Amino acid sequence: MKSEEKIGILGVGNTIVGDEGFGVHAVSYLDSNFLFPDNVRLMDGGTAGIFLSPFLEECDRVIVIDVVDVDAEPGSLHYYSSEDVKAGKISTRMSPHQLGLLEVLEICKLRDAAPQHLEFYCVVPKSLEASTELSDVVAPKIKEIARLVLARLEELGIQIRQRSPEEIV
Repeated sequence: MKSEEKIGILGVGNTIVGDEGFGVHAVSYLDSNFLFPDNVRLMDGGTAGIFLSPFLEECDRVIVIDVVDVDAEPGSLHYYSSEDVKAGKISTRMSPHQLGLLEVLEICKLRDAAPQHLEFYCVVPKSLEASTELSDVVAPKIKEIARLVLARLEELGIQIRQRSPEEIV
């Protein structure tokens, strides 16, 4: 990784549809508990769709945290690279808003401004009922996904510091 590489950590999802909000909750957890260098930017992407393009276009690498619609145990964690998406190894409709994200990435490519690297860290939802709370199965996965994302950043040479109790927001 080049030291000036700009890395975006994007949590997407709808926080009023139960586990669908997982990505947003995970980014909030990371932001509240860790300090990141200036070249790493966290974003609550919610269900912003096309409005995510400025964020995506300014990043060299984007780590997306989301739910994934696959036939697997609720709460199971899954990792996908941009190569997996291109190769059709995963459904491009990973969640109700995901198709929008992938379309936005295609628009960024047309503008020759897409991130060079894309990674998805996902969890299989248990409940997509109307609720602002994560299910008992998915909620504990926030810390697991956070550990995976932090380990990935460390592999890339990024130094992250855990906030002290006084710094936790």
